[in-house]
Amino acid sequence: MPPSYESHYGKSYALIVGIDEYKYVSPLGFAKNDARAVASAFEKFGFDRENITVLLDREATYAAIRDAYLKFTEEGRIGENDRLVFFYAGHGQTISGIRGEVGFLVPYAGSLNEPKTLLRWDDLTRNADLIPAKHIFFIMDACYGGLAVQRAPALGSMRFLGDMLRRQARQVLTAGKANELVADGNGVRPGHSIFTAHLLNGLEGAAATKEGVLTANGLMAYVYDKVARDQYSHQTPHFGYLAGDGDFVFDTAPLDKLRADKPDAGTTGRADLLLNTAPQLAPPKADGESVVEQLKELLAEPSKRIKLDDFVSLHVRRFLEGIDQRQFPVQGAQPTIEEFVSRVQVYEKAVVDLQKIFILLARWVDRSQLAILEKALSRIAEADKGAAGFKVWLDLSWYPIVCLIYAAGISALAAKRYDTLSVVLNAPVQPQSGSRRPSDPIIVPAMNAVSELHDQFKRLPDRERNYVPMSEQLFSVLQPQLEDILFVGRSYEQLFDAFEMLMALDYADLSENGWAPLGRFGYKQRGSTGESPFDRLLAEAQQAGASWGPLEAGFFKGASERFLAASEQIRARLKELRWV
Repeated sequence: MPPSYESHYGKSYALIVGIDEYKYVSPLGFAKNDARAVASAFEKFGFDRENITVLLDREATYAAIRDAYLKFTEEGRIGENDRLVFFYAGHGQTISGIRGEVGFLVPYAGSLNEPKTLLRWDDLTRNADLIPAKHIFFIMDACYGGLAVQRAPALGSMRFLGDMLRRQARQVLTAGKANELVADGNGVRPGHSIFTAHLLNGLEGAAATKEGVLTANGLMAYVYDKVARDQYSHQTPHFGYLAGDGDFVFDTAPLDKLRADKPDAGTTGRADLLLNTAPQLAPPKADGESVVEQLKELLAEPSKRIKLDDFVSLHVRRFLEGIDQRQFPVQGAQPTIEEFVSRVQVYEKAVVDLQKIFILLARWVDRSQLAILEKALSRIAEADKGAAGFKVWLDLSWYPIVCLIYAAGISALAAKRYDTLSVVLNAPVQPQSGSRRPSDPIIVPAMNAVSELHDQFKRLPDRERNYVPMSEQLFSVLQPQLEDILFVGRSYEQLFDAFEMLMALDYADLSENGWAPLGRFGYKQRGSTGESPFDRLLAEAQQAGASWGPLEAGFFKGASERFLAASEQIRARLKELRWV
């Protein structure tokens, strides 16, 4: 079962190695100074001294380094919500193998010509899989090859700090690549190497965002830039992700202060910081052509419409195979809290590739291609979800579909494509075989099902105090992907609210039961004097009249009277609702 990480840290651990005096290798001058200074810097970020292990010179043997590191794999030693830093200052070595370069760290008694005396870099990374800590950051003031990392997040990416804290991350920053000479000295701080001197400056605040947040991404980007441009440097730092898409956060004080200043922010879902973590980082490198790049090529060529249809259909089939009843049985599996949390997380992971496709389709399809998007939504919604079983699992089977509806809908709004939004919300869903009922717009069965899961979504990490826990979960989960693909920046919250409001209005217009799905915009309406998102939407519609985009796209059958009736229906529900 995937871990359920919290948006804060438990304990903080560091293993720090600095070697000047080697038994068989030429000595260094400042590695011990670097190690001691880094250890001191970590203490300022809440690392208790008793949890910082420092190995210097003769202490830093092969066995001592490996044993100290592997202690973190022992049961009960380190928790899921803890963090770990491994810092090494010393010699590195690269040896060519039949499958490429292999990187090594050189312990005190290491010999450059005897691999058995050296510590393989990938031994550390493989054993990191056995360490439950959600965030591990490797910082290496050494040069060696054999690193396989990806750069993420994408250029200009913005991330919610609390969301990054709930995601796993394995990150690495090294002083240089293979065959580069690491400068032991000449740093901008006397007594330190070039790399660690800039690292220490970054740790002391130079790499922090304007909000005062320091993350591994921000630190890596800062050190890369400073070391690469340093006049005495002949090295280029190597950095990125080994696994995960969270981010190691050095100081969570800005988020802690926000939560303290707004005690009800957890309820309203606004206890988070949206920040630009590292604009210098490049997009992840994919093996071969990524789904996004393939789809962009197909969308750019009208003559490739048939291939586009085949491409989308292929990924829809793969998605449905990945979430069918073999993987998510609706019978047998008891609806425990742990199982519910696990299924939500696995659904969110399974839908990632298809979300990318839907985001791009909703942004770029022309009118002749809208049928491809509609067909994909309809086929997914009509897939067999089981006729009998635990109701919570039957209802939850609609959650990945809701993820797709939200992702595509927000993308359509970002491009002001109301015609596309209408397709996203109203794709027809045929009833079960043998039923005489007409088809339903997709939002009706989808939102009817997930609305039954309000209490269960409150059991997700950090959702127990949310008024609309599923809406808040989607708000956090979808943001990174929409940002990476569309570069929406700080307009994301406005787009999210606008989508939920138009979805609620559309649902109210389609139904006669007086109910409509209320999301984050709903609680913002409490005590409003005309400044809530819903008030502003109504004012915008009134000012535009018949030329309002949704009306022109066919929402409410193009009739202002139907729009007014739907808005009054939602207003009435908002007044009656007691937020819990």
